[in-house]
Amino acid sequence: MLRALYSLLFRLALPFVLLQLWWSGRGNPGLRSHWRQRLGYLQPVAQPVIWVHAVSVGETIAAAPLVKALLRHYPDQPILMTAMTATGAARARALFGERVQVAFSPYDTPGAVGRFLDRARPVALVILETELWPNMVALTRARDIPVMLVNARLSERSARGYRRIGGLVRPMLASLDWIAAQAEDDARRFIDIGASPQVVTVTGSIKFDVEIEPEVRLAAASLRNSLGASRPVWIAASTHDGEDSQVLAAHRGVLEQYPEALLILVPRHPERFEQVAHEVTAAGFRLARRSIAADARAAEVYLGDTMGELLLLYGTADLAFVAGSLIERGGHNPLEPAAWALPVITGPQVFNFEVIYDALQAGSGLLRVADSDSLARAVLSLLADPQRRVSTGRAALAIVAANRGALENVLTGVVARLPR
Repeated sequence: MLRALYSLLFRLALPFVLLQLWWSGRGNPGLRSHWRQRLGYLQPVAQPVIWVHAVSVGETIAAAPLVKALLRHYPDQPILMTAMTATGAARARALFGERVQVAFSPYDTPGAVGRFLDRARPVALVILETELWPNMVALTRARDIPVMLVNARLSERSARGYRRIGGLVRPMLASLDWIAAQAEDDARRFIDIGASPQVVTVTGSIKFDVEIEPEVRLAAASLRNSLGASRPVWIAASTHDGEDSQVLAAHRGVLEQYPEALLILVPRHPERFEQVAHEVTAAGFRLARRSIAADARAAEVYLGDTMGELLLLYGTADLAFVAGSLIERGGHNPLEPAAWALPVITGPQVFNFEVIYDALQAGSGLLRVADSDSLARAVLSLLADPQRRVSTGRAALAIVAANRGALENVLTGVVARLPR
């Protein structure tokens, strides 16, 4: 009954959702394209697929090791990855090219999900992290298709929200064949909100199994040479509205001591690229843009305004600030810069990745800051002490190496639940 009410409300809201999609796509045509896929009108597939759903960039990155392992394990089995955002879809295409089909996931109405299932004909649905939608789960499971939630995480804040709609959440959790939780606390919270203990396993986080391909390392080295091999370079990655001004203020402080320093500024969402470019120039900084490929040796700020290149850009920097953490966003995944052996700096708001940040801090691979002033001080302290910078970066990389292995656990669990 509650799912029927939820479906009715979603249908009523759908025209406004599509209008918002159109409006948001003014600065990002990728949001407007393929809108029919969002209503379930997928191009019919030639043969049934393994459906992997990763909502946005972070989940797509997390899914990458698993998808690569599935491609090795099932070389003749097509894989379809879906995303809710244009950035997530673009990252999937950048990671896998033609090896994986990429589409936008259907909106969670019975009609859209049903049409999608008719056309995709999945043999299994693998959902990343916490991207649970009632109709997606229920209608897929109603067709006897196994549904798995892997690399699952659930913050205390999210758990409180799920408890408020327990009548909708509990049946959804009961439909899941497997929940592969990142940590004991995540497993406990899923059980607390209604998951059966029999389907919950603690596997660790597959984010630790991040790989940097040799061609990415070569491209990063080439780009660093073009930016200036000997100048100090730091990156502020995945910034949100309200953070760019703080990062730029910190960079101004860095330039006072290191006039040749370069900030690589990478906004989280492509629709903000133009806004951030204007903010940089309005603040008086010399700007170069990745999308234009102009000479950046005289620039003070290098704007990462392309999609799917964050891992590459990390490889050009001496240290990394991972954003989404100076505002109440909950932070972003710090393991990509850690895999490059970069010291990681974060703000205070990292509740979405609390276990990972705690591990980095315990292993001396992390610096925490509170605002733009302390961010500037942290950057300057690392630039002034190369030995500390290297040791902090190596400590971050050691945490990544020590926690690898979740991928094998997750792959084993997924394979065991796939149809024979």
